[in-house]
Parts: sequence; structure tokens; C-alpha cells
Amino acid sequence: MRYDYGAHSASNNDGGGPSLSFPNLDAPQGATVLLRGVSGAGKSTWLALAAGLLTATAGEVVVAGQPLAALSRPQRDAWRGRHIGFLPQKLHLSDSLDVTGNLALAFFAAGMPHDQPAINKALASLGVAHLAHRRPSQLSGGQAQRVALARATLMQPRVILADEPTAALDDDAAAVALALLQDCARQCNATLVIATHDQRLHAAMPDAIAYRLEVAA
Repeated sequence: MRYDYGAHSASNNDGGGPSLSFPNLDAPQGATVLLRGVSGAGKSTWLALAAGLLTATAGEVVVAGQPLAALSRPQRDAWRGRHIGFLPQKLHLSDSLDVTGNLALAFFAAGMPHDQPAINKALASLGVAHLAHRRPSQLSGGQAQRVALARATLMQPRVILADEPTAALDDDAAAVALALLQDCARQCNATLVIATHDQRLHAAMPDAIAYRLEVAA
């Protein structure tokens, strides 16, 4: 994963907004990166660039060996579905679908056929196979996060992006969530990027690459 960033302009994607610039980053495959920065520093924009949702107006973004600028928008969408696992702060589980249906959306996004055995395996690996036919509203917070993580890792992604995964958790729950993320990343040999304000993670992951974004003066 390599980010040789110049400026990124939000106006290139949504018609307006300030330009942001980010420090360079070179992270080997399988590394863990802690993405830090105060509100407004651009963490959400950085994650969107890494996922190919936004396009940098300068510099180069290479994720899992793929230069993102070389892909058309449809190609980026298919690449993202296959190679990026995303665990958002708001889990975005659809209550119109059961747990199995929510995971099945990952195959649709990647343009791949439904694979029920893979869904069963992903849920079982996170200890939530018994919840396969429940709706998200019937899950506890911890169960919902495990389901969302199963969805994020279903395609065996090369990169896992996690946005504030421990923000609302007590110490014990935060330790469990972090262990699950690390275990899933190891199983996939995925690069794990965690955007966080949580100082507990820095203490728990001393070998992670610390990558801090600053608000432009």
C-alpha cells in the first residue's frame, strides 16, 4: 500500500470544498496502520481515497499493488468490492434483510455469484452463525459489529479499513473488537488501517505504523 499524495480536491468529486494534502505513506502488505488526526484533518477523505471512492488530483495512490488512477470508475467499483473490506463507524446493516442477506450484498458489490458456504464460514469464524436469519434490529451492539466484520472480510480482502471501531466501547469490549480485527487481518494477510482517536489502541499496538494527518494552517 503506497500513498504518494499531493493535493486532493473535493471539488473534483462533488463540485466544491477545500483541497487537502496528506503526508506520504508506504505500508507493506499485512501491516497495521493507525490513522490519527483531529476532526477536519481529512481522515474520512483519506479512507475514501484508499477505497477508490474519491480520486486524488495529484500524487499517486497504490493499494494492494493496484494504481487506482489506472482504473475507470466501474473498474474501481468492482476492484473495491473484491479487495477492500470496510468496517464503518455506523455499521450500515439493512434491517430489510436478515444477516445472511446483508452479507450477500458483498457478492453483488463485487460482481460475483452468491456463495452461501462462504457466508456460513464467515459467520462461523466470528461466532455468529446462529444469528444468520435474524434482522440487524434483533442483534446486540457487539453482535452487529461481528456481523459487519464478517461482511467486511467475506471476500478475503487485501485491505481492511476500520473507522473508529472502538469509539463507543468500554475497555473490555474494545479489547475484544481489536482482537477480532487483528485476527481477521491475519487470516486474510490484509493490511489493516484503523482510523481512531482512541489512545487505548496506540498503547495496545506499539508496532503499528503511526500515520497522523494535520489540519492545514
